[in-house]
Amino acid sequence: MSRPPLEVADVLRASGQQYCSKHALSREQHRAMRAIQLCRTAVLGGHVDECDRCGHTVISYNSCRNRHCPKCQGLASARWLAAREEELLPVPYFHIVFTLPKEVAALAYQNKRTLYSILFKAVSSTLIQIAADPKHLGVRIGFLAVLHTWGQTLSFHPHIHCVVAGGGLSIKENRWILCRNKNFFLPVAVLSKLFRGKFLSLLKTAYRLGQLRFYGNLQTLNQPCGFSKFLRPLYRINWVVYSKAPFANPSRVLHYLGYYTHRIAISNQRLHSFQDGKVSFYWKDYAHNNRVSLMRLSAEEFIRRFLMHVLPAGFVRIRHYGIFANRHRAKNLSCCKQFFQQPETDLHQTSITIDSFQICPKCRCGNMRLVETIPPYQDTS
Repeated sequence: MSRPPLEVADVLRASGQQYCSKHALSREQHRAMRAIQLCRTAVLGGHVDECDRCGHTVISYNSCRNRHCPKCQGLASARWLAAREEELLPVPYFHIVFTLPKEVAALAYQNKRTLYSILFKAVSSTLIQIAADPKHLGVRIGFLAVLHTWGQTLSFHPHIHCVVAGGGLSIKENRWILCRNKNFFLPVAVLSKLFRGKFLSLLKTAYRLGQLRFYGNLQTLNQPCGFSKFLRPLYRINWVVYSKAPFANPSRVLHYLGYYTHRIAISNQRLHSFQDGKVSFYWKDYAHNNRVSLMRLSAEEFIRRFLMHVLPAGFVRIRHYGIFANRHRAKNLSCCKQFFQQPETDLHQTSITIDSFQICPKCRCGNMRLVETIPPYQDTS
């Protein structure tokens, strides 16, 4: 694959040092910036591959493998998707999005690990509780949840995308119960109200336990009376829960997952230009029929917005819940496949196929084989 004419790394190399001299960065932000700057350069070392048929050689420098790097998500996504493909069930899948109000998003920016965790808990328990209610489905559902923290303009916009199997295991786990309406999963008004209540309850608990800290124009919330005053109007506004129509088929589910799971705040393909200290990039205006527009920011503001979305160290942004939760997923999927009479598959074989993708780019017949390792470059000057 050819290198895009402009990359996020180019902006960070040109303006990152100046940005760091003016702004305090977290350890994770420093690491992400450094990794992206060095990704696929001689500093990280590399290797030489040779075609076993035509002798064509290719020099490749190592990837940084940082999860915020625009260049390092393709293979990680492919490996992850291979496992998910074997877990798909022959049922409709629904896409549901839970979004934090902008007032709460401001709190999340200053308390990322705590608020993101609360968001996952509120979303998962809301879906599981409503689905288990006999008035709705009365089943144990399974779903995947992915945290995104950005909008199209790189604004701070925390929300969770959920891909939910249409139906679930009966409480006694002796059969699969499909949704009563193939085009409808659960009522969003009910989900929204319960989501709001659960999130705010968890938020108050975190505050009472001293797990939240507020700074700048939010520091008045450190006082209990200020925090209570802040919470009151949040119970009266509508919290956005959006439910899309079900995916047409399992291949569309995979297409969606491939697009969303390992996505970062902005891809290199969206960058337009970097001139005179200004970065221009494309963005989609959802409020105006998905019109594509061009946004121009100073390099400093572009870097600030990009770094807002660096996650806390070790924070898991892709999670499985219900019958798809990691601990019991294999057992539950085996049970479900028996109901649908699906054959068991060998996930190991799938990963082997992915690892064997190195076809010669010149003759398209031979396989590229490692012939030399290039050590990391060390500047001794």
